[in-house]
Amino acid sequence: MIAIDNILVSDAVVQDYFTCNLNACKGACCVEGESGAPLEPEELETLEKIYPQVKPYLTEEGIQIIEAKGFFAEEKKGEYKTPLMKDGACVYIRYENKMAQCGIQKAYREGKVDFEKPISCHLYPIRITKSKSGMTHVNYDEWEICSPACELGKSLKMPLYKFVKEALVRKFGEEFYVTLDLAAAQL
Repeated sequence: MIAIDNILVSDAVVQDYFTCNLNACKGACCVEGESGAPLEPEELETLEKIYPQVKPYLTEEGIQIIEAKGFFAEEKKGEYKTPLMKDGACVYIRYENKMAQCGIQKAYREGKVDFEKPISCHLYPIRITKSKSGMTHVNYDEWEICSPACELGKSLKMPLYKFVKEALVRKFGEEFYVTLDLAAAQL
């Protein structure tokens, strides 16, 4: 475990290899699972604000669910996630060449919005949790559907934390990432 201020990073985040292999998994992490992607409180308003620009990038079913039920779902008091379609896919996906992709990210890449996607999606397969003591835990969410990403990461010698560098900097800042990188070099 690496401790940086009140953030605890599991060893797997710096020691395991990972590089998304969308050609192999077809974006399965946006389609499979038991619940939507976790959302931070400040992202709730953002999703509503950017919806008109993101809507053209979504599936018809996703649009219908968002417009009927809202931009997010509250699973537990104070815990919000992206809503899901009937088949379990996130309402914010789109399909391109039989591959699930984030409609929000597509709008971002085309300059339509200034929000790339929810931070939990940007960080994936890293998941962030908070303990009652106020510590933030940064863990690797290992999932069988990401086996091709683990294999590709190994072949490229790409540690998980380096693969998600941009997202870690977005979440915790550049100074955190530099400190993490230095600590990882000591392991």
